[in-house]
Amino acid sequence: MKKQLASDYLIYDEASGIYKEDAEQAVRDDVEKHQWLNVVGIIARDWRLYIMLVPMLLVFLFWRYFPMYELLGCFKVQDEVKTVANQFYLGFSNFKLLLSGSTTLSMDFWRAMRNTFLLSFYGLCFGFPMPIIVALFFNEIRSNIARSVYQVLTYLPKFMSTVVMTTLVTMLVKQGSLTTSMGILSQLFVKLGLISAEVGNAGLLNAPNFFRAIYQISGIWEGAGYDSIVFFAAIIAISPTSYEAAQIDGAGKMAQMRYVVLPSILSTIVIMLISRIGSLLNVGYEKVLLLYNQNTYVTADVVSTFAQRYAFDGGLKGLASAAEMMNNVVGMLLVISANTIARKASNVSLY
Repeated sequence: MKKQLASDYLIYDEASGIYKEDAEQAVRDDVEKHQWLNVVGIIARDWRLYIMLVPMLLVFLFWRYFPMYELLGCFKVQDEVKTVANQFYLGFSNFKLLLSGSTTLSMDFWRAMRNTFLLSFYGLCFGFPMPIIVALFFNEIRSNIARSVYQVLTYLPKFMSTVVMTTLVTMLVKQGSLTTSMGILSQLFVKLGLISAEVGNAGLLNAPNFFRAIYQISGIWEGAGYDSIVFFAAIIAISPTSYEAAQIDGAGKMAQMRYVVLPSILSTIVIMLISRIGSLLNVGYEKVLLLYNQNTYVTADVVSTFAQRYAFDGGLKGLASAAEMMNNVVGMLLVISANTIARKASNVSLY
């Protein structure tokens, strides 16, 4: 390593004939020397804001980090009497059993993994653009009263519980009056010739071919309005001069959306897309659990419901934990990959 000289970081004063430290370097040295004191001072000055972080930190500590200890159950023999730390180490046998592909359990797992990916992929393709489209429509409504009413109507489904929402979906496609087993939508589809009367009487939720469509459409109805808040906030932050310049150049509404609005909110879209890809394999199992049945396992069973069924009904908690862990690891790799691609392609990323 090259030996440092005084002239490398000091300035020679010809008048006094000695080396002196540069003023800017002296300031930087002082900042580095008292860095922790400055941090303590900032915390002491804004202590009220940091106290508000305590509940969030406790939530992450008790519901995110402490449960990681139970991940040891993936590698150990399940013994309800002994604690996880005292159970016999089993190795990767649970993972091998899931990945082997020769047993019924393994085939069920790969079916659940395929359904999880397909449901999430369809949600990404059809569900992610909808909040952006809704936000663009909200931006074109000039009446504040009308926009507020429309926003409330689109936000409302998000605030309904999953049980209420799935019950409404079931009533629309399956249950009807006392004289028919078909819901309103099922009767409409039968009259339009989109489905047969046999399928309508049996219930669309009992038909595997219709489960994914019902799941995606109900998901868009539930979350499109609420998810549009972020995009609408980004749109209203666009400077009015950008619209004026586009109008002077002869751009209409569609051209303004294409050349002004979308490029201005591109960073927000990329960040939300990376977050969505991160949760690509985290399908909300509560909704699936309330909508699926044995007739629709082939298209509806996901990793979370697979783990729930084998953990509580089959008593194979180690296998269930291993399945969930594999699902989460794949999700983490997707986040890292999406973030890397976004950073290189658009210079926008989460980290």
